[in-house]
Amino acid sequence: MLVTAYLAVISLLALCVGLELTARRLTPPQSTPTAVANPAFRRFQNIFLRAYLLALWADWLQGPYLYKLYRHYSFLESQIAILYVCGLASCVLFAPFSGWLPQALGRRQTCLLFCLSYSACCLTKLSRDYFVLIVGRILGGLSTSLLATTFESWYVHRHVDVHDFPKDWIPSTFTKAATWNHGLAVGAGLMANLLAEWLHLGPVAPFLLAVPCLGCCGWVVLTDWGKEEAEDGPERDKQTLRLGTPNGGVAPLSAKVRFSRSCHEGLRCLLSDKRVMLLGGVQALFESVLYIFVFLWTPVLDPHGPPLGIIFSCLMAASMVGSLLYRLATSTRYHLQPGHVLCVAVLMAFFSFFMLTFSTAPGQPRPHESFLAFLLLELASGLYFPAVSFLQGRVIPEEKRAGVLAWFRLPLHLLACLGLLALHGEVSGTGGGEGGSGTRHMFGGCALMMLAALMAVVSLFTLGRNDTDLKLEGSRGEGEMY
Repeated sequence: MLVTAYLAVISLLALCVGLELTARRLTPPQSTPTAVANPAFRRFQNIFLRAYLLALWADWLQGPYLYKLYRHYSFLESQIAILYVCGLASCVLFAPFSGWLPQALGRRQTCLLFCLSYSACCLTKLSRDYFVLIVGRILGGLSTSLLATTFESWYVHRHVDVHDFPKDWIPSTFTKAATWNHGLAVGAGLMANLLAEWLHLGPVAPFLLAVPCLGCCGWVVLTDWGKEEAEDGPERDKQTLRLGTPNGGVAPLSAKVRFSRSCHEGLRCLLSDKRVMLLGGVQALFESVLYIFVFLWTPVLDPHGPPLGIIFSCLMAASMVGSLLYRLATSTRYHLQPGHVLCVAVLMAFFSFFMLTFSTAPGQPRPHESFLAFLLLELASGLYFPAVSFLQGRVIPEEKRAGVLAWFRLPLHLLACLGLLALHGEVSGTGGGEGGSGTRHMFGGCALMMLAALMAVVSLFTLGRNDTDLKLEGSRGEGEMY
């Protein structure tokens, strides 16, 4: 596995470079010259990205060795499953508050709260006490929820309401962030491997490195973002008057009321539009099995001695390959529809889990086949996320999107928690461990969930086969998708 891992990461990175060059040649960047040339926008974008990318880097550093750390502390697989469930359950509990806190505390203050809570989460990894580690997982769930919403909320608010930049410029910032995010994920695996294995500092080292990264992120938020807000104090006051003040004659809505209204409107949109319901089902099924995969990949491969940081970089590089293939597939040359790509991604995920039910048979583990299946799954996820993001943007009204996505995340995390609890019960009851029947049964269950997701995708595009909202702009009126 050692040689396989190093050959795989070199091959995948070379493939990423080749696909990126091909994508740039076939899809020249449709940049907005005004945005690129606008110094105020570039300065604002850079201020945001400095903090956001540091936060993402700190998050990725914790991926490769989390399970390994718990095993290093001599916890059983069933006990580790409970730790993961605590993290997912806290995501469920804190997800609603992650939308409310920025409105109650302020967006910048909530970003600082993220830095503090995630630093505390990392420091709990120094303890071998099970209760302290549970507290750390709860803090990690809170931090993950905040990372997913708060930074983007601050940027969009400042971009639109304060600087009054065109909304068309927003995607350029998040496209740049997504490009950097893939590179950071691959680099985090390499850095974690350097610390934990090459320098022999142990699996806790990447978590300790994340703390100063979060400290730097907090410093940027406190200083650069603070100066950014201070410079526009009068403009912020104008915005407050525009939203409603005693002078304007309308009292502003409280954060609690706005949040409640957002959730209510999101649920109404979800129940009234069958397309939204089906898309939510696909997201819940696909992303919940990804959470289960995050728990299971280490115990499946670790007994065979691979460098886990390098394996993690391979998985992230495979996801990058999927994203680049999506760009190529939907380019003007090949012009596949995002719906087609989504269907292919779900089908690939099904075959991945189908392979894993055989490669993890008790007493007959085949780690190379399992590794290949994991790479296929990450490739599928790289295709899935841009495709589902495109469809969400077309199907869900912008003003209701936050509420609808909050409802999407609820069954997603619940399914993942139930899967891990089922695995915990089977492992505890049978004494199975790595490569045991519990792992194999879980992969079989994930394969069935992917079949259900595939049926939901087919139903979605059967329902909207003539729906131009589900197609790329250049292909409207060209006929049916299926």
